[in-house]
Amino acid sequence: MSKLIRGKKQAVRKSPAAVAWELRLYVAGQTAKSLTAFANLKKICEEHIIGKYHIEVVDLLKNPKLAHGDQILAVPTLVRKLPEPIRKILGDLSNTQRVLVGLDLRPADGLTA
Repeated sequence: MSKLIRGKKQAVRKSPAAVAWELRLYVAGQTAKSLTAFANLKKICEEHIIGKYHIEVVDLLKNPKLAHGDQILAVPTLVRKLPEPIRKILGDLSNTQRVLVGLDLRPADGLTA
């Protein structure tokens, strides 16, 4: 993103919370793991990107062809479509710190395995 300031072009980087977030959660039915992933994602969004996100849940049992577009090989998988670049996170999203780092909401400093 760029902004014109006094006739000069200057790069402007907005903080992640200042942009619209488009998130897609791929699941396979309403399994415990899928429901947990959605609940964890909703909680993280409500705490860190309040009101600036849209979550789309794609059930691959109903629409298996949709897995091809984002190259989904396992479920649940979270795909951050916006802001770019696209990022993917696998699993039930229960490790909040890893999800925040994966979404680029928090730096990886001090993150342990």
